[in-house]
Amino acid sequence: MARTAVVAGVGPGLGESVARRFHEEGCSVGLFARSGSYLEALADDLGERALAVPTDIADPDAVADGFDAVREAFGPVDVLVNNASGAAWKGTTEITHEQFDRALDVGVRSALYCSQEAVEDMLDGDGGTVLFTGATTSVRGREGAIGFSANKFAARGMAESMARELGPDGVHVAHVVIDGQILAEGAPERTGRPVDSFLDPDAIAAEYWRLVEQDRTAWTLELDLRPSVEEF
Repeated sequence: MARTAVVAGVGPGLGESVARRFHEEGCSVGLFARSGSYLEALADDLGERALAVPTDIADPDAVADGFDAVREAFGPVDVLVNNASGAAWKGTTEITHEQFDRALDVGVRSALYCSQEAVEDMLDGDGGTVLFTGATTSVRGREGAIGFSANKFAARGMAESMARELGPDGVHVAHVVIDGQILAEGAPERTGRPVDSFLDPDAIAAEYWRLVEQDRTAWTLELDLRPSVEEF
């Protein structure tokens, strides 16, 4: 079955791995992020079933325009991955109101804007899949990261609420807890940690695809992924 997917928050690492995996599986993929030059290069590398959509996903009008561009190119959206996140790593007395608002804009409000656009297509069609990228801080607040913790907790609650609301209508909503650090080039050498203490972004992307393909009688609500070696 050919699908149209939007990955909201594409960058080197998990976002790119998800986009590549979904494209390999036959999806047409809309790539959403603010970095136009990076997106264009990635879309060119993927080929004709990929569309770069430079978008400030914290702006609901920009999100609506971006989804319209994807629909015009590929048709209605069947799959959405809410992968964006951004927050100042500051504590209670250090974070500014503007920084806290930005954390919620990028991590929570953007997920709502994208989900509203995508779910409209899914409800008009034969359902679909909405995935949320979570983190350790989705379930356990982290010291000195009040904005990041708040946005990840809120996104998890949003995912659970959407799952119960939309599941009966054929929309699978799942939240993925990324419980550890994602592998980046040179990270083992810089940190002195073994490769197995990091999560491979390509392996995570493979699990995301399994969620898309799950049978409707056995949907996952929350998937917890962690490396085989605990962080030092």
